[in-house]
Amino acid sequence: MTQMTEPGLRTPPALADGTLRIVPLGGIGEIGRNMTVFEIGGKLLIVDCGVLFPEEDQPGVDVILPDFSYIKDRLEDVVGVVLTHGHEDHIGAVPYLLRLRDDIPLIGSQLTLAFVEAKLAEHRIKPWTLTVKEGQVEQLGPFQCEFVAVNHSIPDALAVFIRTAGGTVLHTGDFKMDQLPLDGRRTDLRHFARLGEEGVDLFLVDSTNADVPGFTTSEAEIGPTLEALFGKADKRIIVASFSSHVHRVQQVLNAAVLHGRKVAFVGRSMVRNMAIAAKLGYLNVPADVLVELKNVDSLPDNKVVLMSTGSQGEPMAALSRMANGDHKISVGVGDTVILASSLIPGNENAVYRIINGLLKLGADVIHKGTAKVHVSGHAAAGELLYCYNILQPKNVMPVHGETRHLIANGKIAQQSGVPASNVLLTSDGAVIDLAGGTARIVGQVECGFVYVDGHSVGEITDEDLKDRRILGDEGFISIITVVNRSTGKIVSGPDIHARGVAEDDSVFDDIKPKIAAALEEAVTASTDHTTHQLQQVVRRVIGTWVNRKLRRRPMIIPVVLEA
Repeated sequence: MTQMTEPGLRTPPALADGTLRIVPLGGIGEIGRNMTVFEIGGKLLIVDCGVLFPEEDQPGVDVILPDFSYIKDRLEDVVGVVLTHGHEDHIGAVPYLLRLRDDIPLIGSQLTLAFVEAKLAEHRIKPWTLTVKEGQVEQLGPFQCEFVAVNHSIPDALAVFIRTAGGTVLHTGDFKMDQLPLDGRRTDLRHFARLGEEGVDLFLVDSTNADVPGFTTSEAEIGPTLEALFGKADKRIIVASFSSHVHRVQQVLNAAVLHGRKVAFVGRSMVRNMAIAAKLGYLNVPADVLVELKNVDSLPDNKVVLMSTGSQGEPMAALSRMANGDHKISVGVGDTVILASSLIPGNENAVYRIINGLLKLGADVIHKGTAKVHVSGHAAAGELLYCYNILQPKNVMPVHGETRHLIANGKIAQQSGVPASNVLLTSDGAVIDLAGGTARIVGQVECGFVYVDGHSVGEITDEDLKDRRILGDEGFISIITVVNRSTGKIVSGPDIHARGVAEDDSVFDDIKPKIAAALEEAVTASTDHTTHQLQQVVRRVIGTWVNRKLRRRPMIIPVVLEA
C-alpha cells in the first residue's frame, strides 16, 4: 500500500491538462468534517461539506470546520457542492462555506436539501439548489455526475459517479448494504455493477466500519427489541438518538403506538428535522401519537415516550442536561433511557458520564452494549469486499475514517485484487492526480482545523486550546508586584491569587519572600532591565516552586509594575 502522506510533503505541481485533481479537506484520519475537492479544466466540484465534533481536549469549541484556505481564492470556479446525505458531518459546514459565496449551487436528494435549507435559514442564507434522484445524470461544468442509491442510517443517501476527461471516480459517501431496509431502498448493486463495467478509475469508499468483520446488522432487527423494551417499561421512556435518524424515530413511533404511549420530541434539531421528514413523507406519523413537550406532565408516566437529542453526550443537548438536572424534563427512579446510537470515536467518556449520571438518578439505562437498540449505518468488511468485487476499481482511496479504518479498508481492497501500489492511504490536504487510469499522490496543501467558538470562526488557535486545557487541568496563578525602579526595593506585593491550584492562598506565603528577593536582585544587577525580564524572573521562581511543592503546572500570569 502507498504509505500515509505526511505534513510537509512537497507543494503540488501545476495541474496538467486532462488530469483530474482530488484534494480531501477533511474526513481522512477522523470521523467527521467530510469534504473533498475535485478539479479539472480550471473548475472545482466539492463533494460534502461537514463538521467534526470536538473532543474533550478541545474545551469551548462548538464544532470544527474543514479548512477552506485551499479554495478561498477560487470560489468563483466552484461549479457546485454535491451533498451525499443529510448528516451533520457531511452538511454542517455548508453555512460557513456559503458565507464566502452564497450562490454556490447545492446538489442533493430531496431530504438532504431540505435539512440543509432549514439550517441555512437560521443563517439567513437562501441557497441555489438542484434536487436529484438515483439514476439521474447532471453536467456540472466539466464534471458529469451520475447519482446512485445507497442505504445509510438516514433516508435518501446517494453515491456519486463523476466522469471527467481525466478519468472516473465513484464516491460512496456513507453507506451500507442493508438487505431489509425500513424504507425498502437498498444500495443499488446493479447500478454499481454497470459502473464497474464502464470502468472505475478511482474508488473513494467509506471506511468507518472497515475493521468490523462480516456484515452490518439490518435495521429491521431493532424494531422488535424496542417493542419488547417498551412492553417492560413501567414509567416514562426516553430514547436518545441523532436528530436526523428518521428510521430510528419511525421505529420509536411504531413501538409507542403498539403500547398505547404518546411521543414528544425533545431538542430543537429533533423537532425541526422530524417536522421536515414528516412533511416530505419520509416519516409516517400515526394519528394522535405526537404531543407537545409542554403537555407531557399531564399524562401518566406509563403513557409517555420522549424522543431526545444528546446520544453522543453533547454538553448542551437535551439528554446531557437531563442527566445534570438542568432540563425541564427530570429523570427519576424507574424511568427507562435508551441510547439508540453508536459511539462516535472520541465521545466515549462524555457518553459514559451521561450514563453514570442517569443511573445515579435511578433510571434504567439501555444502550448498544446491553441490547440491540442500534445498528451502524456503515458497511462492514464483508460488504466492502462485495463492492470491490463488483466494481473492480483500478485505484482505491479509503475515506471517512480514522487511520486504523483507512488501513483496514486498504487491506480489503488488496484482498479483492487491487494492487498494493494502487491503494492510496492519504491524509487531509493530500493532493492526488488522476490521469490515464493512474492515481498518484503528488503533494500536500495546508489543511488545519478551523474552530467555531460561539460567534468566532477560525480565531481560536491550538495555542488557545492548550491554554484552556492548562486552565482546566492545572489552574491559574497571578502575581502582582510593584518595584521601585531606582532602589530595587519592593513597594507592594507580591500579591498572589490562585484558582484551581490550592485550597488556600496562604500556601504561597513561603514563596513570597523568595520572589521579592529574586526581583530585587534582578533590578539591582542590571540598570537596563525590561519589565518583561522581571516578569520572567517571577515566572521561573514560582513555577519551579509550584512544580516541586504542589506537583502542578498552572498557567502563571506575572505582573510587575515599576514605580
